[in-house]
Amino acid sequence: MAAYVPVPWVSPLLYGAVLAGGVYYLAAGLGEGPALWSWRTAGFVAALVALFVLDRAERRWSGARVAALFSRCVLTGVVVALDASDLSQVLFVLLPFTAYFAFGRKAALALGALCLAGQLTGFVLTAPGWYRDPERVADLLMLGVGLVLALSMAAVAVGEQRVRRELQEYAARVGELSAAAERNRVARDLHDSLGHHLMAVSVQLEIASEFRALDPDAAARAMEEARQSVRLALGDVRQSVRALREGTPPLSLSTALAGWARDGGAAPRVTVEVSGAQEGYGEAELTALYRAAQEGLTNALRHARASRVSVAVRLAEHGARLAVADDGCGFAPADATGGLGLTGMRERVHLVAGSVDIDSTPGGGTRLTVVVPRGGGER
Repeated sequence: MAAYVPVPWVSPLLYGAVLAGGVYYLAAGLGEGPALWSWRTAGFVAALVALFVLDRAERRWSGARVAALFSRCVLTGVVVALDASDLSQVLFVLLPFTAYFAFGRKAALALGALCLAGQLTGFVLTAPGWYRDPERVADLLMLGVGLVLALSMAAVAVGEQRVRRELQEYAARVGELSAAAERNRVARDLHDSLGHHLMAVSVQLEIASEFRALDPDAAARAMEEARQSVRLALGDVRQSVRALREGTPPLSLSTALAGWARDGGAAPRVTVEVSGAQEGYGEAELTALYRAAQEGLTNALRHARASRVSVAVRLAEHGARLAVADDGCGFAPADATGGLGLTGMRERVHLVAGSVDIDSTPGGGTRLTVVVPRGGGER
């Protein structure tokens, strides 16, 4: 069992009460006993001070719990033996109380039983017929009640500390999961935005290099499109930084996709069609559709060697459907291993309770279909 921290004010309060009661008993001459200024009184005060110092030291260094408990038992016995007022017997309740925090419930119950047995044994040995003495019986009953209350208080304090530790551990795990989710989100954003534009730049530069001598006009158009892709990449970076500082602005899906349309110039030809209204769709659903379309177009540019790519989005009442189709070389989905882009796209779509389907055959082109429910994802 992990060691818990005792309630800090209980022990000093009882030590102070016992010290004040014992000194007052002697000063007022309430019974037979030593004088106020005597070695016995000095020993009584010194033992109480030692108990207080032991408590302070134990809070700072909890490595020797057994030794601390043994020292507390010895010092408590010394205080009880030197106290003429018998008020110090209340200190016995501190032994199982502090043991509960350090060793657990079973050890505390065992020590409480020993305290009761010790007092009962003392009565049997020193006071024959004690069971007919109301004062002795009352002392024994009060000790039993004090032990029950002390153990109950310790159990409540340990339970509260245990719950607090579990909450802290839970908060730490939530923080780790949140950090991991944020890392995955940033990785998806970097791949989907910068990766798409850099791939387009690479394709256009290759076209410009190949057509530089054969068709200077086509090479010039390719270079201009590469510059445009660089400008778009810089815009995405600025938008991401602005979103981190100020929040993400609302995404207009039709506007974002319209910039991809390309008719003429370097292949492939890209057509974009968006139908329906995006009202009622959350930012998460729209972003998932946008990034999925971006990934489909990037793969068509990078791998498919297609001459035509179509991007069609239909925003309906109950859900949205995205289709990205090309007439490229195609592939066998069963034999393909998903890269970072496909993995990130599937993660985004699954987070909004959507589905992804890829239909392709070698030589027959590729069709990516994404279905997203309206208002069914994360916010």
